[in-house]
Amino acid sequence: FSTVDATAADVDFQVTRDPGTAVKCAVKALDAKFAVVGWKVVDIPPGEADGTADGGRTVSQRVTLRTESLSVSGVVDACWIPGAGK
Repeated sequence: FSTVDATAADVDFQVTRDPGTAVKCAVKALDAKFAVVGWKVVDIPPGEADGTADGGRTVSQRVTLRTESLSVSGVVDACWIPGAGK
């Protein structure tokens, strides 16, 4: 996590999923009182298995959130497989 300025924050995170599966993650930025000051749903497309230790299951992401005031932390609130459970 890094604060760009009072209007933006960068959140870095990793997601582990089956390589052929698309995932969505809700990412939020919080202020010093834990109020949400920025929020975004990030689409993570399916990938391909590769030669890495986990076969391409883990992907790194960086998302820039627009914020309404200065943020002090960024978190992944939830991740899910679109259309699962229908």
